[in-house]
Amino acid sequence: MVNTISHIGIGLLLAHSLGLKGKKRLGLVLLSIIPDLDYVSYSLFTLISGSVSHEARNQLFYLLGHREFTHSIFFAFLVALLIWFRTKDRAFAFGGFQALFLHILLDYTTIAKMRPFYPFSTNESALRALYPFDPVINVIPLLPVFIVAAEYMKNRDKWSLGTGDKWNLKNAKRWPFEGMESWSLKKRYSLKNRDMLSRKLSGLKKLSVLNGFHGFVNRHEGKFYASFILVLLVWTTIFPIAKILLIDSISREEGTEISYNDTYPISIDKFLAAYSYDDARYKLLKVSYWSGVEKSFYVEKVTVTGDIPNASAYAERAGRLYGNSVPQAIDYPVYSVSEKDGAVTVILSDARNPYVKNWPYFDTVYRFVFDRESGEYEVYESHYGRAEKKLDKNYFE
Repeated sequence: MVNTISHIGIGLLLAHSLGLKGKKRLGLVLLSIIPDLDYVSYSLFTLISGSVSHEARNQLFYLLGHREFTHSIFFAFLVALLIWFRTKDRAFAFGGFQALFLHILLDYTTIAKMRPFYPFSTNESALRALYPFDPVINVIPLLPVFIVAAEYMKNRDKWSLGTGDKWNLKNAKRWPFEGMESWSLKKRYSLKNRDMLSRKLSGLKKLSVLNGFHGFVNRHEGKFYASFILVLLVWTTIFPIAKILLIDSISREEGTEISYNDTYPISIDKFLAAYSYDDARYKLLKVSYWSGVEKSFYVEKVTVTGDIPNASAYAERAGRLYGNSVPQAIDYPVYSVSEKDGAVTVILSDARNPYVKNWPYFDTVYRFVFDRESGEYEVYESHYGRAEKKLDKNYFE
């Protein structure tokens, strides 16, 4: 999950490195954020999802849900193919595919589960190798945005530092008061004017640096922007490989197989891993890329408040209902069972939820309320601290 401005920056990187200009450059920028327009389609989905069957709801979610179809490789190929048929421009079509693919790749390497091979497979997965606030993937793409903004300001003459006769670098090289005695200069120019002059000259020095940097970028435009893309690709490759090796080592030490997809970055250099330790508990591991396992602890799978006959049966029923829904954000389900006034309440959440502070993808809690006599149920969802809402029955069956 990378911020939208950084995605725009990647579009600019690609456009500059491919030598695209004008409308094609703008088109590549727009293509770099097209996958996130599924916010609009998801809003449409929420309006119609309650009025269709369970099966139809699931299929619509695959097409209209956030980080679903528009975050698939097939979607990137489809859009690139449409560009080719429309423009017959290979560079633009290839750049369009790259813009979409890099958007998908960066989201895939952070925290959000996606279906990258939909419609050929509905299996969810995520590398979850990079922290969503990683400075490399968030800051580097901002550099071309800054450069383009600086170029725009220069073209609009925003860097002029005076009125009337402009102060440019050529004039700045000549001191306008050569030959004057210092006492005469003090006499003719007030403190206010001297301060103004000082500020102008200071601004000219900054302008000199900006002009120099801008000239360097113009002389090496293709290589300059391509190097940024190379850094991003290397960065998004190193962490997944390092994580594979580290998880394999920890799995051997723990005597089990830890799922790569179910690990979760909690800082730039740390991630959280988990596995089912036995029938009653999960084991969670806080892992550092530098020192391995730093901390481990256990989480009970089912907790029961009070004397509730068949408490485990209610937890199992809640689990089966949840298993029929999409998306599947909870990888390590924990159940808290309680009873009040003839109704059994089962709280379903992810075992890792309390141990991740910033934007956990699995920060969703479901509250199932079962009527003991009739067997009927209602389900409520709370998500990212927002108000609880009641879910339709077709969400689950």
